[in-house]
Amino acid sequence: MARSSPLIRADELGAAIASSDLRVLDCRFSLQEPAAGRADYETAHIPGAVYADLDKDLAAAPRPGSGRHPLPQPAELAQTFGKMGIDKGTRVVVYDDSSGGLAARAWWLLRWLGHEHVSLLDGGIKCWQELQFPVEDGAGRVATRHFDAAPRPEMVLETAEIVEVGAHRGDLRLVDARDATRFCGDMEPIDAVAGHIPGAINLPFSESLDSAGRWKKPAELRRTWQRVLGGDLSAPWSVMCGSGVTACHHVVSAAVAGLREPRLYVGSWSEWIADPERPVATGPG
Repeated sequence: MARSSPLIRADELGAAIASSDLRVLDCRFSLQEPAAGRADYETAHIPGAVYADLDKDLAAAPRPGSGRHPLPQPAELAQTFGKMGIDKGTRVVVYDDSSGGLAARAWWLLRWLGHEHVSLLDGGIKCWQELQFPVEDGAGRVATRHFDAAPRPEMVLETAEIVEVGAHRGDLRLVDARDATRFCGDMEPIDAVAGHIPGAINLPFSESLDSAGRWKKPAELRRTWQRVLGGDLSAPWSVMCGSGVTACHHVVSAAVAGLREPRLYVGSWSEWIADPERPVATGPG
């Protein structure tokens, strides 16, 4: 499925849903109630969809010094995607019920392992149901396929590089996708320390969406990134969030806007604060 945009509309998916080379991943998940996503999936999901659990499938177990959602080992993630019925010829569509904030992680991981045939459903399952497309219940089963992993390390930003050069340096330009209240240090409902990495820029990922939770048009997104990144949109930049999940939403946003792809700081804030010696800033930045 060659696409100029990483997004797919519900009507486009509806027209292709019966294709034998299509696999749909349901990525609904709640940090506050980890079992809720699977329960929602088993209650009603897009026909043929397979459930992808953020904690179990799309991240490794946290380890000392890591963030909350470390990258899985490539071989293990390749096995996971293979069990979901994905191989090099499979077109993949990912969705959630959080405006793409979780599904973007699956989108990014597939591309990190070299699989480019992946799209994110604009508006998620809510849009699918609003258009009265069918859903099914229960736990879906698919035949295992062989997923060939070709990891792309150039897509990843590591903590050591930020420590060495600082988040403000031109070829990092680190943009934090968390809410402004968390970035500023006014509140922190998830991690042990509030604030942000000195030099980082804040742009909540929700700013890529309109009031209905749909993606804004490319020109509008480009204007937003022009404001955030300044004059040179061709220069390297990077993205982060709390644990490397919703930051992937910014990577999608960049693709929709026609920008160069930013690197993802997978460890993000939860890894940065694992070492109390690393500096923390508060306020708007």
